[in-house]
Amino acid sequence: MIHSLSDCQAYIPESTNVWQFCVILPNAQIGENCNICSHCLIENDVKIGNNCTIKCGVQLWDGITLEDNVCIGANVTFTNDRYPRAKNAEWKLEKTLIKKGASIGAGSTILCGITIGENAMIGVGSVVTKDVPAGELWFGNPARFIRKL
Repeated sequence: MIHSLSDCQAYIPESTNVWQFCVILPNAQIGENCNICSHCLIENDVKIGNNCTIKCGVQLWDGITLEDNVCIGANVTFTNDRYPRAKNAEWKLEKTLIKKGASIGAGSTILCGITIGENAMIGVGSVVTKDVPAGELWFGNPARFIRKL
C-alpha cells in the first residue's frame, strides 16, 4: 500500500506500506514487508532490507544501508557528510551500515561512516559517534556501551 499523498518514484513491493507525505527517490532499493511511516525521505543511494520499520520523520540519505529486520525509531537523524558545507566541491560521502536486527531508539543521531552491529540496540536520544558491536545496548551522548543483550 502506497498512500496517495506520498511521492514514491522507486519500485515498492506490494507487501511494503508507505504512509502519507513520504518521498522515495527513483534509485532507492526497498525490501519486502517494510513499514515506512509518514514524513520520511529516502534518497537514491539507499538500500532497505526486508521486514524493516522506519518510523515517522526519518531521512535516509545517500550511502545508508539497512539490512533485514531493522527498526528505526521516530525522528532518528542520519548524516552522510562529516564536514558539511554549502556548495562544497570536495564533499565526501561516508556510508553507514545498520546490520540485521538492529534497533535505533527515537530521536537518536547517527554519525556517518559507522556500522551498527547485528541485533544491537541504541537507546532513545543517543548520539552514536563510533561503531557499535553486535548484540550490545548503547546509550547516551556520546553513546557508550551499557550491557550485552
